[in-house]
Amino acid sequence: MNGVEEWARHWQHHELPGLDLLHARYIHHTFPRHAHEGFVLGAVRTGIENVVLPGETVRARPGTVVMINPEVPHAAHAGTPEGWTYATLYPSARLIADIAAETTSLAGTPGFAETIVEDPDTALLIRDVHRAAEQGNALAADTVFRVAVARLLRRHGHDLPPRTPRSAGARAAATARLLLIERLAEPPSLEQLATELGTSPFALLRAFKAEYGLPPHAWLTGERVRRARRLLDEGTPPAQAALAVGFSDQPHLNRHFTRIVGVTPGAYRRERNAARTPPQGRAQPQP
Repeated sequence: MNGVEEWARHWQHHELPGLDLLHARYIHHTFPRHAHEGFVLGAVRTGIENVVLPGETVRARPGTVVMINPEVPHAAHAGTPEGWTYATLYPSARLIADIAAETTSLAGTPGFAETIVEDPDTALLIRDVHRAAEQGNALAADTVFRVAVARLLRRHGHDLPPRTPRSAGARAAATARLLLIERLAEPPSLEQLATELGTSPFALLRAFKAEYGLPPHAWLTGERVRRARRLLDEGTPPAQAALAVGFSDQPHLNRHFTRIVGVTPGAYRRERNAARTPPQGRAQPQP
């Protein structure tokens, strides 16, 4: 990360499938509006993180837990000059669903009814997951993770509404999204996309933002970063991944990837390589 006072580690433990971990201190770094395929569960240790969500901004302080459901657009930046230090878990939707099925009576797709709660005990559990994983104790990390998620689901869980496009605008937005996925490396212009769908550029722009919380170009950047992450997970070098997903070159990927993921593509890939061949008995230091 840029700046001697900022640091970040975004990684996976090889015995904790479906779970990403981010442990970081940010001061100047800002996350642009983006969304995740899975969940975000964050616990601030020092400072304040401002999390910008549709219709509100929440101030995450020590003792709070931030819970963001899949595909909910959000941004984040420091809420105090000294920035914030936090431990964040990124569990897959499948992992949360499995825990919900075993520990709750939720009948549909599980999610969280609140974005931020005062819950110091669970915030400590989230940090304990990181501590155990960094010490190589997968049994403890997995156990504490499941206890923390079960507690949050019992206290704040609810069934997420189905995302079924009902209006003509929502259907056009969904079709535009599919077309952008198909043409990730060479996307059409907004006007071309609207013409293909039999609508106007501004009507499509309004419908897309209403359905996905982002304009098409910003959504496309986030999707390119997601695809680049999958390629890096498979061992693809960053320069090749950049071109494969439609970025002009590696610096172009670096800029957007670092802003959204919180670490550079190179640092991300090194951690993925380490997870595939974990060294014996390595304990990671706590910055």
